[in-house]
Amino acid sequence: MRRTFFTLLIVVTTMTAAGSAFGQNSMMGQNPMVGGAAMFRTRDIVDNAVKSADHTTLVAAVKAAGLVDTLKGSGPFTVFAPTNAAFAKLPAGTVDMLIQPENKATLTKILTYHVVAGQLDSAAIAKAIKKGKGKARLKTVSGGWLTAWMSGGELVLQDEQGGKSMVTIADVRQSNGVIHVVDTVLMPGSPAKM
Repeated sequence: MRRTFFTLLIVVTTMTAAGSAFGQNSMMGQNPMVGGAAMFRTRDIVDNAVKSADHTTLVAAVKAAGLVDTLKGSGPFTVFAPTNAAFAKLPAGTVDMLIQPENKATLTKILTYHVVAGQLDSAAIAKAIKKGKGKARLKTVSGGWLTAWMSGGELVLQDEQGGKSMVTIADVRQSNGVIHVVDTVLMPGSPAKM
């Protein structure tokens, strides 16, 4: 337990001093680039996401699920935003099937599993991990849980099915929350009907 604390302390200190994918944007005074576009702090989650070339699949899914107005709301929200490449890791045909109107409930559950109420930047998540002695449980808007921990200076998220995702860009601040870009789609506990 003592070793875990010191390891976490070193990771947090390293993130603060040098910046990692998990912590670098919180220290940047400028608007970070995501998918080739600047993410402006004065814009909401949806308005920024539609500018990112790396999040066209996510934006299409949010529209299909009818979540645009929610994510344009005042929040604040913490969104773990899968890239197009993350969606491409799903079995062939999954995304096309999920965006069909008859699968809206399943799609909504998956998307809201990527959202946590409140604004959890990298410092807040690191604090929760420290408090949890190396791991933190994050309750999602869908009602499920994500488990977070640090691995070599990178934030790892584990879903309820045991799948893991890495945060590749952290602390992309929005007017109504914060986005952390992730490299894998996270899945809620009971396997989604696919």
